[in-house]
Amino acid sequence: MRTDSRADLTKMTTPFSPPLYMQRYQFVIDYVKTYRSKKVIDVGCAECRLLKKLKFHRNGIQLLVGVDINSVVLLKRMHTLAPLVSDYLQPSDGPLTIELYQGSVTEREPCTRGFDLVTCVELIEHLELVKVESFSEVVFGYMAPGAVIVSTPNAEFNPLLPGLRGFRNYDHKFEWTRAEFQTWAHRVCREYDYSVQFTGVGEAVGHWRDLYKVVYPSLCDNNIYQKTLVNEVLYEAQQLRREWLRRMNMDSNNNAHFYAPPLMEVFQHGVEGDAREWQPIYQQGGTICVPLERVWSSPRVRALCGSMRRLREELLEDERVRMSADGTVLNLPTDDDEVEEEKDDVKTVSGVANNIEEDWDRELGS
Repeated sequence: MRTDSRADLTKMTTPFSPPLYMQRYQFVIDYVKTYRSKKVIDVGCAECRLLKKLKFHRNGIQLLVGVDINSVVLLKRMHTLAPLVSDYLQPSDGPLTIELYQGSVTEREPCTRGFDLVTCVELIEHLELVKVESFSEVVFGYMAPGAVIVSTPNAEFNPLLPGLRGFRNYDHKFEWTRAEFQTWAHRVCREYDYSVQFTGVGEAVGHWRDLYKVVYPSLCDNNIYQKTLVNEVLYEAQQLRREWLRRMNMDSNNNAHFYAPPLMEVFQHGVEGDAREWQPIYQQGGTICVPLERVWSSPRVRALCGSMRRLREELLEDERVRMSADGTVLNLPTDDDEVEEEKDDVKTVSGVANNIEEDWDRELGS
């Protein structure tokens, strides 16, 4: 029960900068970055803020799971974990799956086993003391992850917080001193064969229910890989086509009183100073013919495909790509209006996500 003697720390001016909860999240992010945890589960994930940050930074995570007793909060916030448009335009090299479950950390559930890291950020103090033993047994004994990060308020610091009387939050059932926390941690480690390191930074009953799952696009998915490769090839080919048409038009305008220049003119495309003799781009009727070798010069295409042979095989299987019978030339229309109709299919997948930044102020201001 909430009393007037208890203050909610989130409504007070604190001496921490950045705020404590941001420091706690950053501690987890730094740990994942250092130890490359691939499977991470956050128990007591509430509004999914830590999950969102881990999703943003990624750092090699392949499975990200959140668990909370309050399904209403999970259902309200789960959309923040969905893939962005940029995730489809520029898929990651590795897979990422995010799942949310309603359930209690004091109950055994098979889907919580086999994780590299379990995070319990400001969770344990919300449990009744009689439930802490069950928490310890489930997390360290049953789930048995590679590592566990537990953060909880340091009661010794409370007198220094302006206006605080009692616990830091009305829902806290207890707040430990450093000695009390260390006593509990050492006992758990002895019982379940863990080692412990201390540092400073920042419910109950119910049945588990699968609430949310999203699989992020990655190049490990053959369909995503095929679409990404074809989009990149068509984008590169269109760039070459436009440049070729621009040069043809420019030369025609500058030499209007002479015959038009040959339509098999060659221009360099690639690293400045490259003396390679490229195959020419040329026109046949209403078609601009772009040699596949020219597209292969793109570093992004090379990184996606690995060999010219594989590139040709992948393109021949896609109905969006028009090629010569021998598979050495891409056939593109000369009319820009016709190209414009394919605009939704042919887009750059390079560098789209580089300028996307998370709006931390908006996210953390709520």
